[in-house]
Amino acid sequence: MKVLVTGGAGFIGSHLTDRLLEIGHEVTLLDNLSVTDGKTPEYLNTRARLIIGDIMDTGILKRIIPEFDTIFHFAASVGIAQSNYEIPRFVGNNCLGTASLLQAIVDAKTQPRVIVAASNTTYGEGMYSCSCGTFHPSTRTQEQVEKYGFQPFCPQCKTPATPIPTPETTELNCNSVYAQTKKFQEETAIFLGKLYNFPVVALKYFNVFGTRQSLSNPYTGVSAIFMNRVKNGNIPVIYEDGMQTRDFISVHDVVDANILAMSNPRADYHIFNIGSGKPVTIKSLAEKVCILYGKMPKIEVNNQFRKGDIRHCIADTSKAKSCLGWKPRVSFDEGLKEIYAWAKTQESQDNFERADRELRDKGLI
Repeated sequence: MKVLVTGGAGFIGSHLTDRLLEIGHEVTLLDNLSVTDGKTPEYLNTRARLIIGDIMDTGILKRIIPEFDTIFHFAASVGIAQSNYEIPRFVGNNCLGTASLLQAIVDAKTQPRVIVAASNTTYGEGMYSCSCGTFHPSTRTQEQVEKYGFQPFCPQCKTPATPIPTPETTELNCNSVYAQTKKFQEETAIFLGKLYNFPVVALKYFNVFGTRQSLSNPYTGVSAIFMNRVKNGNIPVIYEDGMQTRDFISVHDVVDANILAMSNPRADYHIFNIGSGKPVTIKSLAEKVCILYGKMPKIEVNNQFRKGDIRHCIADTSKAKSCLGWKPRVSFDEGLKEIYAWAKTQESQDNFERADRELRDKGLI
């Protein structure tokens, strides 16, 4: 097939490109190279055709969209906390960029298969249970944390609740501007796909990690942030008490899901959770990174609440398994070891403290 990958020079897009080429597809990448400071990354597969341009460039889109059978849409600004104080950039790139792509598809009067990179951040907190039953809490506030502690509490009995897997039927309760833009992407793409009869699939990624994820970007990928801190001789800093969890999923498993969604008509107009279903505490992640570098686990747990952060969200992946035939194959420890080996070859700057100052200046910590 002739395939377009928007944001194809980035972390996930470049890994997908390698696999698409490996199995015989013809791949074009559209990327403005903003995440690589305008430079073509050395890892980018030279067998792919690269168009350096912006997703909002309607001239480029009008010219190229009619060529493609399948479009993977990854182009987006990424950064949960950052999105809450760089609002025009996130809304512009993520909402208007997606709108431009969809407009070009509608105008071309073609029916490409569109796979959208969605996000679990649209759920906000995941699902929880206690003796009263199951419930989906709203995003925690500073007042709630001060009164009840970090763990979400049951609205009826006011006791700390236990996280349980979150299915795709869960109500969306966005916890950031970034999440709002991802909600727009998945809902608008599916709506227009149904309206104009081009198939759309939304893959809702949980915490993707792997090689090529920027080590110097302090706003995304906590595994990469910790790896970079320790690599540069610094101590990982953890907000709250370190017992909050994330559902980490290897980029290789994400690529598998995209390949399966590409050729399965049963997936049309559906949303699928793509996660491991296995929560990992942030404290244990920091400890594992220290051990990989041969250092005693020395960690700063600051017990401070970062506004908008979730406590737990665990993927219920039963729908992806039954419909797509997908399941994770890379363990968390295997994935960390791969990042460690790769990180040793990379130059990077530790920008965590700058990001922390920005959040404090904005009153978000």
